[in-house]
Amino acid sequence: METFDIVVIGAGPGGYPAAIRAAQLGASVAIVEREQLGGTCLNWGCIPTKALIAAASLYSQVKSAAAHGINVDGATLDYAAVVGNKNRAVQQLRNGINQLLAANGVKQFTGTAAFRDRTTVEVNSPSGTTRLSAKKIVIATGSASVMPEFLPKHPLVVESRAFLDLGRLPESMIVLGGGYIGCELASMAAQCGVKVTLVELLDDILLILDPDVRREVRAYMEQKLGIRIITGHSLDNVAAEANSVRCKCGAETLEAGMLLVCVGRRPVTDSLNIGAAGVRADERGFIPVDDFGRTNVANIYAVGDVTGRAQLAHYATSQAMAVAETVCGLKPRRFETVVPGVIFTCPEVAFVGLTEEEARKQNRQVVTGRFRFAGLGRAIAVGETTGFVKWIADPNTDQLLGAAAVGPHATELIAEATVAIRAELTATELGRTIHAHPTFSEVWMEAAHALHGGCVHAPPRKKK
Repeated sequence: METFDIVVIGAGPGGYPAAIRAAQLGASVAIVEREQLGGTCLNWGCIPTKALIAAASLYSQVKSAAAHGINVDGATLDYAAVVGNKNRAVQQLRNGINQLLAANGVKQFTGTAAFRDRTTVEVNSPSGTTRLSAKKIVIATGSASVMPEFLPKHPLVVESRAFLDLGRLPESMIVLGGGYIGCELASMAAQCGVKVTLVELLDDILLILDPDVRREVRAYMEQKLGIRIITGHSLDNVAAEANSVRCKCGAETLEAGMLLVCVGRRPVTDSLNIGAAGVRADERGFIPVDDFGRTNVANIYAVGDVTGRAQLAHYATSQAMAVAETVCGLKPRRFETVVPGVIFTCPEVAFVGLTEEEARKQNRQVVTGRFRFAGLGRAIAVGETTGFVKWIADPNTDQLLGAAAVGPHATELIAEATVAIRAELTATELGRTIHAHPTFSEVWMEAAHALHGGCVHAPPRKKK
């Protein structure tokens, strides 16, 4: 049996940062991973999807380059080459994690981890079984796609991980699920020329967003990308044949070359045997933790998707850093509460802090300030004018409570809003901060001015 100060189970965006940070603080650390370094995010999620989305976006821009006076004839998409580029990016980052773990003295074990008791983990691999003992253990095993049992098991019925491994795209596809994963992959495929139908059981797509934001996204997906979106209906009688998938959606029969299933994610705790350590899971299988990452067992912590909190790679990393410092004896640090969300649809969407809908549910009074990219000099100059940004503030203190962005570079722009909300800035302070011209970031300054009715680049508010 090998003994360590800390054993981390899972080497995704929650696991490997926890291991490295603990090693930086002087702990002896082991990390166990049953598949690939980087976890779902790097190998079958965040990174590969963004590589494919970048290629699809560039292809779309090339096809519309004539609007900028650039004539490109005969542009074609080699999807196999796109996938090859995606794979190279993934491998480069995976190699980087391996080097960082080695450079920090973290010992790696490849295999499936299972608890023997609260301080002992057994690692099973084709080459044999190894037992590890540790004073502290961090669970960072992540989540996996849900595949409903009513769907047939067939190569043309896939979840997101299998979809990302495809060497070519179908001519048509049905996407089941209108959350961020379904909408991102639907947007990517549509930009590549795939005929896409998206089906969502609930009344609208992307329900985590305020209505004005999701209306903007949905309108663009339908009108510009040609995606057919059906909401308020389920899929029934799904049948897969050699070259197509057929199903019922309400009174209509849908048929396409593939069914992509994006209906949620489940915690990865299979084979972990958490009961042997006394760790409790909730009714959905997630491992609850407090705001310091502590489970119900004093020496066992958990971070990332497996905890059932926001399933975001950057949140998992933030949790991991806090937990690593806590288990290494530093002053316990609570998890961050200002967590931005980013969605790489077309157009992009990002949000942070309080939404208007959340404010209403809490019976809170808020005021908002919006500014459309169509009124921004840089956006007009480069021809990217879809969408807007929005501030949400307290009417009594002027403090910025929330923000949303939909449009060009929204996923990058949200960083400024995150800093402003975390620093408890007021709309007045943000509005008086000079933003370089002409830049996309000016949109936040303009929206802050709009919140007070003082925006000089927008029409005056209509008097009631």
